Amino acid sequence: MQDLKVSLIQTNNHWHDVEANLSMFESKIATLQDTDVILLPEMFSTGFTMATELAEEMGGRAFQWMKLQAKDSQALLLGSIIVKENGKVYNRLIWMEPDGNYATYDKRHLFRMAEEDKYYAEGSDLLIKEWKGWRICPQICYDLRFPVFSRNGVDAAGTFNYDLLLYVANWPAARSQAWDVLLQARAVENWCYCIGLNRIGRDGKDIEYDGHSAVVDAKGQRLFYNEKEDVVHTALLDADSLQRYREKFPAYLDADDFTLNL
Repeated sequence: MQDLKVSLIQTNNHWHDVEANLSMFESKIATLQDTDVILLPEMFSTGFTMATELAEEMGGRAFQWMKLQAKDSQALLLGSIIVKENGKVYNRLIWMEPDGNYATYDKRHLFRMAEEDKYYAEGSDLLIKEWKGWRICPQICYDLRFPVFSRNGVDAAGTFNYDLLLYVANWPAARSQAWDVLLQARAVENWCYCIGLNRIGRDGKDIEYDGHSAVVDAKGQRLFYNEKEDVVHTALLDADSLQRYREKFPAYLDADDFTLNL
């Protein structure tokens, strides 16, 4: 692996206004230079909503916009949108590469306190993809609370399932303390970098979001952390530092084996 540059866009959203959001994010992406990965929040084109009539088919407006932005920036672009497919609606993360190749991850853990589970179909498959020598596992918001689903593994040759764990979110300010603690915990217990990107501002339901986006190394140390500000930040992930730590402190050799039934 070589070092990896990851750009986080922490900002407010326009409630239920796809075109305004796409225009806003496009202007922020245009300020980036020489980055490898760009992160957008959960449901970045609409805000976190149960208005499933805003869902688009795969290949729709936001999808095509992501394809164009990834091509123009020559970076991997990640963010979730509302997608309808085969009679169901998903909170779906899109993994969009500059050449138009893509993958998807459907949110596994649906936030029942907002009745997300009544409007959206849950996903079942973990997504782990390689980008520029890094194995990356992207997840969505409430998934952060469930460590078994994100549990990293290592094979007999010492190769980890992933090196970078990502969360794109609309995580309310009322529970920011949990967000902070869990991001650090996920990094430590999985011997990886962990990045959480959250939004700021108030949504159309008058729910407040205060950012707390963070980049955390495998020791649980924050390399970047920001509350409340509208900010675009690019973090450099040191590949050698991660490898040295895994070799020096191989606690994973004592980890408990288990099988996850989805």
